[in-house]
Amino acid sequence: MTRLLAGLGLLVPLLVVALVLVVAMQPVRTGMQEGWIAAIAIIAGLLGAGVAGLGATAWLRGRLVPVVRSAERLARGDLGAVVPSRAAGVDGRLTRALETLATAMTETRDAATIDRLTGVPNRQALLLALFGEVERATRYERPLSVGFIDIDHFKAVNDTYGHAAGDVVLQDVAHALRANLRATDMVGRYGGEEFLLILPETAVDAAAALAEKLRLIVGAGQHEIVPGQSIALTISIGVAGGRGRALGVDALVRDADAAMFSAKSLGRNQVFVFSEPDDDARVPRAPISPQGRATAVEVGHLARSAAEQVLIDTLLPLPNHRGQPSALIGALTVTMARHLGLPDAEVERMRIAALLHDVGKLAVPEAILEKPAALTPVEWQAVVQHPRIAQLILEQASAIRDAVPIILHHHERYSGRGYPYGLRGTDIPLGARIVALADAYDAMIHDRPYKRAMSHVQAIEEIRLHAGTQFDPELVEIFCELFEAVPPEVDPRLMADHAEALSPSRRRRRPGGYAAAG
Repeated sequence: MTRLLAGLGLLVPLLVVALVLVVAMQPVRTGMQEGWIAAIAIIAGLLGAGVAGLGATAWLRGRLVPVVRSAERLARGDLGAVVPSRAAGVDGRLTRALETLATAMTETRDAATIDRLTGVPNRQALLLALFGEVERATRYERPLSVGFIDIDHFKAVNDTYGHAAGDVVLQDVAHALRANLRATDMVGRYGGEEFLLILPETAVDAAAALAEKLRLIVGAGQHEIVPGQSIALTISIGVAGGRGRALGVDALVRDADAAMFSAKSLGRNQVFVFSEPDDDARVPRAPISPQGRATAVEVGHLARSAAEQVLIDTLLPLPNHRGQPSALIGALTVTMARHLGLPDAEVERMRIAALLHDVGKLAVPEAILEKPAALTPVEWQAVVQHPRIAQLILEQASAIRDAVPIILHHHERYSGRGYPYGLRGTDIPLGARIVALADAYDAMIHDRPYKRAMSHVQAIEEIRLHAGTQFDPELVEIFCELFEAVPPEVDPRLMADHAEALSPSRRRRRPGGYAAAG
């Protein structure tokens, strides 16, 4: 129809020319005037039809064609198509019908892909997206990681405060996770209190660092379940990933789920990275009864304190620069962590890491650590291994393994030039950034075989000088705000907390302000 009208419109200029010629050639003789008049009438009629065709074509192109194009986009599944607004007439009715159809299609799609409670993608949408990311990573040999997140003690929240409170918690956690991811990342509700992260172009180490950041953010939040009443909660995260053809949707989800289960079995509120030592070994999983879990928590607390104490006692006879636990580093770390408003569990984790951050030096030869001259490249290589050695030591002592990320990364630098992985900025766990600052201050104000001690004022100046390169600049400001005017003092109670589970008859006071077992 549109083409027919457009064809009539094209006749208009031809008919105008014909009409002019006919009028110009009209004979003077009266006998032939009737024929010319008829010809002129016919041409004028056709000219009117052509003009009408032009007008109709313009109307169709201006009013109906945009609506048709929007309808075609909707038919292709593009629910973002904008339907032009029309006030009245047939085209107005058509646009309103299309708007209603688009709204219904959008609601149907959202119902199928979006979790109504939290507003994030649901399980079906997550798996569909994960299939696409695995296919892309496989085709281009790119890294891909996933994270499985579970809210700790969520059933207790529902049982204690009601399901409305549980809904608030789910919404808050979903918002916190989504607000702290990159635009290319995806988080959705996998089911119940479980969420799934999809992290394209992300290796496992980077995914673990991001998971640690999310764990801290959720742990530091308060959730107002009813007006005037807020609760805190924690999450456990399992991370799995790979590159290229080694990836598979089922394996990624299964391995991340198994790693999350391990994180919860080891005490919750931590990140656990899936590892597979050999083809037959996988992360174990088994059901635990409530009674068994309660007993495990109690025994685990005792084991944590005992394992920590054994390591501290092993390090106590050594000089400070060879790994002796420093009450000052512990006090600085705890004070800063509390100033930041971190949860008690996180403060405790940082305290343990601060005391044991140099435990890896036990495996570094004494001659190297005591050498007063510059180290050779081979000797330096032995020194820089000590965070990795500490990782192995604490992973063997699984009761205190949640301090591993802090100890592993306490020699990373804010600029990315540290070791062992060269993490930069906020990719370095917060606890590691705090311990690094406290450790540096402690090293500056004490003698070392290779240098003399600085004064408190000189140490503060040195810390300020390296803000943004070696140290987190925000933490430097907090450190100087807390300690620049008055040098830090050690509160013996901060260092004695870890020994509360041990019998008082087995404790004695050690120089430096902490309790140690005999």
